[in-house]
Amino acid sequence: MGDRIPLGHRAHRRDPDTRGGGPMSTLLTATPGQTVGPFFGYALPFDRCHELVPPSSPNAVQLSGIVTDGDGRPVPDALLEIWQADVDGTVPRAAGSLHRDGFTFTGWGRASTGDDGRYSFSTVIPGPTSPGTAPFILVTVFARGLLNRLFTRAYVPGDHLGEDPLLASLPAERRETLIATRDEGGLRFDVSLQGPRETVFLRYPGQQR
Repeated sequence: MGDRIPLGHRAHRRDPDTRGGGPMSTLLTATPGQTVGPFFGYALPFDRCHELVPPSSPNAVQLSGIVTDGDGRPVPDALLEIWQADVDGTVPRAAGSLHRDGFTFTGWGRASTGDDGRYSFSTVIPGPTSPGTAPFILVTVFARGLLNRLFTRAYVPGDHLGEDPLLASLPAERRETLIATRDEGGLRFDVSLQGPRETVFLRYPGQQR
């Protein structure tokens, strides 16, 4: 898997040495992650976990796609989580993601892939969170063989994409892996874990490589 694009910066921080009162000479790091999956089906899925909004809602669209490996083969037991703004760009703060009531929009959902590698969410197309920004959906991918989950973005296609600093920092052919396409159901966003069309994955401050 290729290098991940870093987001933000965290300065070096020394932790207090409780033994002698002075600063520690080494920076403590997080415990390494364990292999992710493939046992998602035992506890992680829950009723309507992929429905951020009911499919019959007026603004409902399908965000769907296929997760593939480095050889282009579908990954049948991956799990994806998304988090996004509402149609007006409001970042949701409401609870209730694990117990859907049919009307509260929490902006978060979870979906697993089928034997054909396909996943699908019922959601809304997010609006920009501030003027002049490009709206996108945060995507997290879990799959067997991964030591840590992967982070990426599914940008809503449109003229506003040229204003996004992350997209502007990427070559055109890499930039395209972060932009969803429109289809008859709403938005399609395929995820390639490796290979020539590998999706651009992101690394946040403090996240291990």
